[in-house]
Amino acid sequence: MPRNINTVGGGSQTNSNGLKFEQSTLLDDVLREKGYIVKDCYVYSGENKPIGMSVHKKKLYSEFLEKHNLDYRQFNSKGWEPDDCYISFKNKTAYIIEKKFQKSPGSVDEKLATCHFKLLEYQKLFSALAYKTTYIFVLSDWFKRPEYRDVLAYINLMGCFYFFNEIPLDFLGL
Repeated sequence: MPRNINTVGGGSQTNSNGLKFEQSTLLDDVLREKGYIVKDCYVYSGENKPIGMSVHKKKLYSEFLEKHNLDYRQFNSKGWEPDDCYISFKNKTAYIIEKKFQKSPGSVDEKLATCHFKLLEYQKLFSALAYKTTYIFVLSDWFKRPEYRDVLAYINLMGCFYFFNEIPLDFLGL
């Protein structure tokens, strides 16, 4: 019996569909499009002095936390890997950016409700360096559906934020 191709995401296509969405919203690309220079994870706005850092996944640890002699295991039992993270030197804030893509009901639905826990985990890490932490979701249009009204309200209630399909640079203080 022939197999139908999965065109809506989820299942065996979760990683490839999610990764495509994540790659189409890379913070480094958005920064460059807006005229910022990104070099070796540092972000410049034309001056010689960096204004922040753009790190993702394990680079949060290797390029930022380890260089500040911070061992995450002193604060977290697990190393969390954000899809993107902008660390502003200006306002001493780490903006954790998680991207969620969905085209049909699935497990991503439940991941949205973990925002407060993840915010607390990142706050433990960054507070050791006197940095504030902001947790942001970048969501695909799927999450504009009425059945997500409650979880979107919960995200805001927990002090987290969400945006659709883009990384809002003005929200990051840029």
